[in-house]
Amino acid sequence: MDEMRVPGIDRQELEKLLKDDFQHCIAEVTRAVDTARMGAIVDDSEEPVRMATSRLRQKIFEKAIQMKTDAAEAAFSPSQEQDRP
Repeated sequence: MDEMRVPGIDRQELEKLLKDDFQHCIAEVTRAVDTARMGAIVDDSEEPVRMATSRLRQKIFEKAIQMKTDAAEAAFSPSQEQDRP
């Protein structure tokens, strides 16, 4: 049985798709650190920063998986399956 190869995803395209998400994450991190009380910067900002970066990580993974899925669908040839004995 031949192994089907799925094209990889384009890193630069993924970067373009995530640019706004990254900038939003950085804005959230900046806001969390800047609004933290002096002497309690870590305590006040750690959870908001963790949540912001967690959302970004999820978006990165979702968009990468979607790109891989789209590449697999584009590479799939239904006629190949019909030609097999």
